[in-house]
Amino acid sequence: MKTILLYYKYIDVQYPLQQVKWQKNLCLSLGLKGRIILATEGINGTVAGLQEACDAYIREMNNHPLFGGIDFKVSHCIGDPFPRLRVVEKEEITRLGKSPKEISYKDTGIHVTPAQAHDLITQNKELVILDARNNYEAAIGKFVNAVVPDIETFRQFPDYIDNHQDLFKDKDVLMYCTGGIRCERASAYVKSKGVAKNVYQITGGIDRYAQAFPDGYFRGKNYVFDGRIAVPVTNDILGQCGLCSVAADDYYNCLYAGCNKQLIICSGCVEKNRAICSETCQQKILDNPAMMRTTPHKTAQCLI
Repeated sequence: MKTILLYYKYIDVQYPLQQVKWQKNLCLSLGLKGRIILATEGINGTVAGLQEACDAYIREMNNHPLFGGIDFKVSHCIGDPFPRLRVVEKEEITRLGKSPKEISYKDTGIHVTPAQAHDLITQNKELVILDARNNYEAAIGKFVNAVVPDIETFRQFPDYIDNHQDLFKDKDVLMYCTGGIRCERASAYVKSKGVAKNVYQITGGIDRYAQAFPDGYFRGKNYVFDGRIAVPVTNDILGQCGLCSVAADDYYNCLYAGCNKQLIICSGCVEKNRAICSETCQQKILDNPAMMRTTPHKTAQCLI
């Protein structure tokens, strides 16, 4: 059993490369694997390891002058969710595609707790619930009646907002994402358009809301960016098989290594097609068997 820590903190970091070196040394000494991004606007990370190692990591972070007080989201997984450790410096800790000098976390929307968000959804029938994630994430889980942008990357989010401002005109908007990080600047971007009445974001995102309201307004699975792929919240199956269109919500990667496309596949098609996404990929494997991956990548067993 491995412990997984999901976290972020927006804060001014004067020398990100110094923090990259410190994070690498710290994680290596504790045997942690995962992904950590540092920028002048803060830190964004998901790391996994033994419970005692994760506890030590939290202590070290809390003792750091910049990174103390982070709200660590903790979950557990059977197996290893990350193959390696990667710590890098970038311009943004999550890529909106807008300079942090132009769209700053300091101009974010109004933070509301999961309980406050639940009340907003219950009481405000004109509320616009806006998903700040990618379309493939929302395909397996989302809030009831949410507006889901048809985007494949977060950096497409600003264009979506630019082209759909009428949806938010004079409305209260409640935004959500996996753990809250994307909403920090996405909500700032929505605010910058000057069309919404109020812009709110759920503190801690789906992760914290699902813990507080496991039978609330979020349905299906919460997509995550590690080896687990998705964390079940409710038993609702929102997705459909990309090969036969029956109800399904398990993601697999195509067994043809040159493709590796991720798509939802039902158990029947996995048995029949061995998680190969198309006849083209099937033929390429027949032409070159060495290009076939050994096993399909399916959601790992995980616990919130």
